[in-house]
Amino acid sequence: MVIDFDAELWIWDARRDDSWVFVSLPAESSEDVRELVGGARRGFGSVRVRVTVGGTSWSTSIFPDSARGCYVLPVKRAVREAESLEVGDVAAVTVELLD
Repeated sequence: MVIDFDAELWIWDARRDDSWVFVSLPAESSEDVRELVGGARRGFGSVRVRVTVGGTSWSTSIFPDSARGCYVLPVKRAVREAESLEVGDVAAVTVELLD
């Protein structure tokens, strides 16, 4: 399954520095992921993915966020710097499920 979407970068509320920056997957896509993976999830309910933002690709995991009702994707500092992205910017994201 491949999901293409645009999303705003945001900081995790529990941490107010820029070390935990995320984008949220669309609600409909998150529901599709839940149905696809069923109970076969890893720690914290994570799902392994391959991500592309701009010219940068990497492997990571997406995590369910019950407060937002969707999966969230961490965007590490190296990616943000390589793609000149800051919190509040909107990024074009491609997520491919590996699990």
